[in-house]
Amino acid sequence: QVQLVESGGGLAQPGGSLRLSCAASGSIFSVDAVAWYRQVPGKERELVAAMAGRSRTNYADSVRGRFTISRDNAKNSAYLQMDNLRSEDTAVYYCKFTIAPIPSTGVYDYWGQGTQVTVSS
Repeated sequence: QVQLVESGGGLAQPGGSLRLSCAASGSIFSVDAVAWYRQVPGKERELVAAMAGRSRTNYADSVRGRFTISRDNAKNSAYLQMDNLRSEDTAVYYCKFTIAPIPSTGVYDYWGQGTQVTVSS
């Protein structure tokens, strides 16, 4: 069993910062990729940032230069540093890990439970 647990959401003022964390636990052989998504009511879940391997990153245009994705392989964890927050960043944020579990010969996507980020003055 693999489980992802998120933390770090909350309320921030416009221009402020928040840091989201996501930690995977269970029988894990490797974490191949990590990503953060967000969703607002009535809209599809959208990709915010992704990291494949140790350094290949991809960001949504709306967050590039403000958000930074990182990971700690030793801790099977990923982070999303969000700076210069805007009201339109308000959403539920989800982490997704692509994991090779034990025992298995394949890789699978696992999702966190979601954490609310609200940007408001």
